Amino acid sequence: MDGVHDLGGKQGHGSIDNAVDETAFHERWEAIVFALTNVAAELGVLRNTDQFRHAIERIDPVAYLSHTYYGRWLGGLENLLVEGGILTQAQIRARIEVLGYDSTGLVAARPSTEPDVVDYDAEHHVSSRPLEDQPKFRVGDGVLTRGTPSTGHTRLPAYARGKRGEVVMWHDGWVLPDSNAHGRGENPEHLYTVAFDGGELWGDAAEPRTVVHVDLFESYLIL
Repeated sequence: MDGVHDLGGKQGHGSIDNAVDETAFHERWEAIVFALTNVAAELGVLRNTDQFRHAIERIDPVAYLSHTYYGRWLGGLENLLVEGGILTQAQIRARIEVLGYDSTGLVAARPSTEPDVVDYDAEHHVSSRPLEDQPKFRVGDGVLTRGTPSTGHTRLPAYARGKRGEVVMWHDGWVLPDSNAHGRGENPEHLYTVAFDGGELWGDAAEPRTVVHVDLFESYLIL
């Protein structure tokens, strides 16, 4: 979906801090959020990774930019718990007040009033799926990515839409996140790695000789 979370390829957000030997959890609450996420899976409100990613995409934009990694997890988890009927938004707000925080403060969760959960296949350990149909594209083919905006979850980043690239690898079939995130079935598609010249993506602002490889599903591509 199009939103503030789609930061790939965007400028102005500063350098990336690659910490060496970073601990898994910096504070105890982060470990609790991680554990609660597994509990949500046991409760059946978290059905697959694509659904969880989409729940995180839908948190308040200010929270997405200002909260930490596990802070965003918590907001996405709250979305799912409210949509799954486990909590209410009012209960989340009340808990904030009990903890002594400003009752008008920012709450990351923005649950949908009409969650589009239709059905989910059982979660598998891997997302690869064998396909009987032949791939539409082959290694070496020039392709154009679709440039249309997305109203739901997608793995086609905004910076790579409407751009020309070359197929450099084929990965057989994989679960389509655009469908799986919304409970509309796995609908596996052929997956490709597409190479884009930096100039194609960012014009004259690109570093010389930059090449970006993006894994893209067949429905994202046209000849």
